[in-house]
Amino acid sequence: MTTPAPVLMVLGTASSAGKSVLVTALCRIARQDGLRVAPFKAQNMSNNADVTPDGGEIGRAQSEQAAAAGIVPTVEMNPVLLKPQGDRTSQVVVNGHAEGILRSVDFLERKHDLWPHVERALASLRSQYELVIAEGAGSPAEPNLRAGDIVNMRVALHANATVLLVGDIDRGGVFAHLVGTMELLAPEERALVRGFVINRFRGDPSLLAPAIEDLERRTGVPVLGVVPYLDHLRVAQEDAVALERADPVPNEVGAVDIAVMRLPRIANFDDFDPLAAEPGVRVRYVARPEDLGDPALIIIPGTKATIADLDALRANGLADAITERAQRGTPVLGICGGYQMLGERLADPHGAEAAPGTEVAGLGLLPLDTTFAADKITRRATGTVLASHGPWSAAGSAVEGYEIHMGRTEPLPGAQIVPLLMLGEHEDGAVRADGLVAGCYLHGLFHNEGFRHALLRALGWPGPGATPAFDRAREFDRLAQHVRSHLDIERINAMLFPDVTVEATRG
Repeated sequence: MTTPAPVLMVLGTASSAGKSVLVTALCRIARQDGLRVAPFKAQNMSNNADVTPDGGEIGRAQSEQAAAAGIVPTVEMNPVLLKPQGDRTSQVVVNGHAEGILRSVDFLERKHDLWPHVERALASLRSQYELVIAEGAGSPAEPNLRAGDIVNMRVALHANATVLLVGDIDRGGVFAHLVGTMELLAPEERALVRGFVINRFRGDPSLLAPAIEDLERRTGVPVLGVVPYLDHLRVAQEDAVALERADPVPNEVGAVDIAVMRLPRIANFDDFDPLAAEPGVRVRYVARPEDLGDPALIIIPGTKATIADLDALRANGLADAITERAQRGTPVLGICGGYQMLGERLADPHGAEAAPGTEVAGLGLLPLDTTFAADKITRRATGTVLASHGPWSAAGSAVEGYEIHMGRTEPLPGAQIVPLLMLGEHEDGAVRADGLVAGCYLHGLFHNEGFRHALLRALGWPGPGATPAFDRAREFDRLAQHVRSHLDIERINAMLFPDVTVEATRG
């Protein structure tokens, strides 16, 4: 029988310690070093999701980690996905397929039934690859969550994993967090923690020497790296907390100003990373009408709870501000849930997102109605742009991306609109007769350079000049080099492969 691949597990002292990005970096490093590596997260709670080639839904972070590893994402990389949608409820996705909505308290009971799915998924990956890099969730040391754990130390113990414990020094208290986490772990769990990583450090690392010596003396665990904060990283993140910690957006004179609505349940916000990466383009996330200003383009992004987030836009005044700007001639684009909001009416007869039978008025900027169905559409898509008027006029440009939605959107009788895209054999999206308002279901639209550049030029952008276009592979390599320079990769490899020398690729 073939020996299962070793598991390197990245745990954090708290949520948003940088686990997802570190796993992305380690996947890229392992690939550079010639290893067949796969990411894994038993249970993810995130509204940032992606679609595998066979139509399964997984966390966006695991899809990004797979891309960094140079492999195709599969549902085994994230067998359980929770998509929060408010009122302490989440949609539960198991092995890529939605299995209904559960309250938080009910999910604790459901976890007992989900562990076999986790076991099978991890075993499958360990049989196919030479290394699996697993990611935990939140903190592994929460006593109230220990009994229902299927993502942290239960996975580590099951796989006899080599565990790295990551602490975020940027938020302060990192040494207390590391020591406290170790104290709360059971002895057999502590034995699996082979190294600490201090993440997001700003300053002179030599100043940490006394504290690191004390930490190692107290715990017997070495610090394997102090990873500095990395500015302007364009790698998909797990959840919207990343937006709260984002680098300030410079107010570049003459830049094309794009305002993305900061919805309470925003989803798949990495859709806009390629826009933000372009020189001469400023992407802002706006949560209040007084911050909207007069942008060149307003975008309403995807969301896990369209009706609830539309109510939030109305409550905080942004709905009126968006409508007023559209009447003054500002282009408005909706993606997925944002596209649904632009219509005349949204109905949820089956309770897919809201109470069964809920109907609300949309923003009225597109002559469309959306009805939420009981089943979800999840698919990869390729096609071309159909629009030939308005700033979206890039007719014939190739596009690819993915769809994740429960809504079905149809034009009203006699509606004066044209489709925005042709995806395979079906049309997607709509452009209003005057060309100023448009929307579609395709996530990843701006990752298509032809469409992105045509839109930006229509908004007054002079072009990229000598700066290369957004390059996902280049971002992975930049991240990998940054982490490799500050983390003891050779020592980690020795822990994982004690009888094998893994040659590091430095070029």
